[in-house]
Amino acid sequence: MVRSLLLAVTLVMVLPARVASAAIAVFSDGRSMKIAAYQLDDELIRLHLNGGGEMSLPIARLERIVDDEVVTSEAVAEVKKIAEKGVFPKRSWRYHPERAPIFRSKYDKTIAEAARHFDVDAALVSAVIKAESDYDPRTVSHKGARGLMQLMPATAARFGVTNAHDPVANIYGGTRYLRWLLKTFDGNADLAVAAYNAGEGNVWKYKGVPPFRETVNYINRIAKHLRKLEVTTSITASSTVATR
Repeated sequence: MVRSLLLAVTLVMVLPARVASAAIAVFSDGRSMKIAAYQLDDELIRLHLNGGGEMSLPIARLERIVDDEVVTSEAVAEVKKIAEKGVFPKRSWRYHPERAPIFRSKYDKTIAEAARHFDVDAALVSAVIKAESDYDPRTVSHKGARGLMQLMPATAARFGVTNAHDPVANIYGGTRYLRWLLKTFDGNADLAVAAYNAGEGNVWKYKGVPPFRETVNYINRIAKHLRKLEVTTSITASSTVATR
């Protein structure tokens, strides 16, 4: 029995870190490569190549890892509907003092300050944080994204963040990235938020929201929070007028 227990412990100790399945590795120099799998080990990531073999490199060399999803006719149809009608409310996504963070947290002041500094809607920033990390500053995804706004090391460096687990630095870096995306896609929140999830390269590649189930669900989830806010604000405004 003791021998069996020791063998079980040994097996647990030598089990490798989680190996994720097929994906596209996007490098910080703009190149991309389809990979069979990837394995994150602290600051290093091991890429398992489609033709066999593997390569290890610092996680900072990757801009992001995008799941190599199968594009279905249903997803394409849904993306077409998004392109025609949009999922986000038709409004400016620039900063406005009356648009506060949606979810109450100890980071509300920082979110509002970053939103004002980079001229981004504070409600949008808070909705992205909710979707990305559920307000956990210590979280690290299996792809290596870190902190409240889930910045990959290369993205963090690109927007001046040296410590992605520092909540203030992370919020400022992620908000600055959102401002860049909104400017890049002419204020179109559908495309900017899709790019935050799947990368701007995929938005350009598919000439719109990429037909990935994860990305479609992501933008719908964030837009739902914001639409609910729009309804609440409208009802509050109507009530105020009625009581005058």
